[in-house]
Amino acid sequence: MEPPIETIKLSQTARDQLLKLKRITKLENWNILCRWGFCRSLQEPSIPSPVPIPADSNVEMTWRVFGGEMADILIIALKQRCHQDGLGTDKETLKSQFRLHLHRGIGYLAGDPNIKKVDDLVGLGLSDDI
Repeated sequence: MEPPIETIKLSQTARDQLLKLKRITKLENWNILCRWGFCRSLQEPSIPSPVPIPADSNVEMTWRVFGGEMADILIIALKQRCHQDGLGTDKETLKSQFRLHLHRGIGYLAGDPNIKKVDDLVGLGLSDDI
């Protein structure tokens, strides 16, 4: 399945937020935290604001590293979300929406005062309250 983006480069703000999440959760890999962030944003019913996101950090990864074994499932989830939001599923829309969801989700996780350890992150994934 063709990914919406080959190489993901994060903003400096997202990098700083991920550093905070790494410290709190003790998860060492950027890609795992990014997956959590992406999925966190997809849970939100609202469409991410179309704000420009700089790619000004030194954190980058390929789609395969980002998605791992879930890469194709994440592409399908993104396409489904774009379809639900009434957006197109062309490559540019998918690329744009992916970056918006990824950065919004990382921000949500980093700003969540209830996440104090990895168990809280896991509990967030199991909760119906979001």
